[in-house]
Amino acid sequence: MMETDLYEIDIVKAEKSKIQDVDFENINFGRVFTDHMFTCDFVDGKWQQPKIMPYQAMTIDPSARVFHYGQAVFEGMKAYKDDNGEVFLFRPEDNHSRINKSAARLAIPEFPKAYFMNGLTTLLNLDKDWVKPGVGNSLYIRPFVIATDSAIAAAPSSNYRFMIICSPAKAYYTGTVRVLIAEKYSRSADGGVGFAKAAGNYAAQFYPTSLAQKSGFQQIIWTDANSHEYLEEAGTMNIFFRINNTLITAPTSDRILDGITRKSVIQLAKDNNIDIEVRRISVSEIKEAAHNGLLKEIFGTGTAAVISPVSAFEHAGETFEIPNTDDSFASLFKKQLLEIQHNLLEDKHNWRYSVK
Repeated sequence: MMETDLYEIDIVKAEKSKIQDVDFENINFGRVFTDHMFTCDFVDGKWQQPKIMPYQAMTIDPSARVFHYGQAVFEGMKAYKDDNGEVFLFRPEDNHSRINKSAARLAIPEFPKAYFMNGLTTLLNLDKDWVKPGVGNSLYIRPFVIATDSAIAAAPSSNYRFMIICSPAKAYYTGTVRVLIAEKYSRSADGGVGFAKAAGNYAAQFYPTSLAQKSGFQQIIWTDANSHEYLEEAGTMNIFFRINNTLITAPTSDRILDGITRKSVIQLAKDNNIDIEVRRISVSEIKEAAHNGLLKEIFGTGTAAVISPVSAFEHAGETFEIPNTDDSFASLFKKQLLEIQHNLLEDKHNWRYSVK
């Protein structure tokens, strides 16, 4: 059971919707936003009354600690609409739990579940026309928290702002990607913040990824910071490898994000009687499997992309092409996930949450 709302949300509706100006068939991801946004400030040691207001720019002091010390965490979620017009979220309690884990790591106060769930549902009910039906269509949801103290002292903020903004989306990635296995740069390290959805984690990836893109690759498969011998994540996604008919993915740790799509794929593998191993996997093991023709698939998983197949990888100057397979696990899991999310397939694990 979800918690009931104990706190009234102050709502100011937009005078006029922007929706008629949007070409939903030609949307650039994350560039167009719905009519409303949710906001809640942490002041004097407690979260204040939540608000929903028209989407707008906000004023923030140049000395706000988020700009100087990086106290910022976020989540990625989606809402879906079925053919009957009902709107659904996918495993939203996991997103609430994870943003609070991320927040705790960055010394940010946790956000109450009642505020989170009721803020989400109220916002989505206001902007439900922005959620378009049809597999592949969704409304991307971005909850985030930033430090707002006006002080450039190197210490945790005492004031914060929690917000939720929404952006209509179609498929994030299309086709396959070519990836470069990291040999020098690292995404995260033991004892760090790799498991958290901290804004700085993503900023640190941009430069090495840009170098890979100049060499003809779309993403990087990150390796462990200590030895660069073990495969961990791909770009901003968790990563899976299929050797013969066994699916393998790295275990979560303080370096690897506990991806919600990742957890769902692991469960779907079990549902489909596919052998799944959660263990460390080395670069040398993958290269040997590729040499021997045993490496059948590599794919990334994440909220925005859902599942993104890899067509080739390079390591130490050696390139490996991954042939297409008729019984693709990536295609199977993507189809099943999308059908569960859009209320077209039985939801055996109660992942779907109806927005009322």
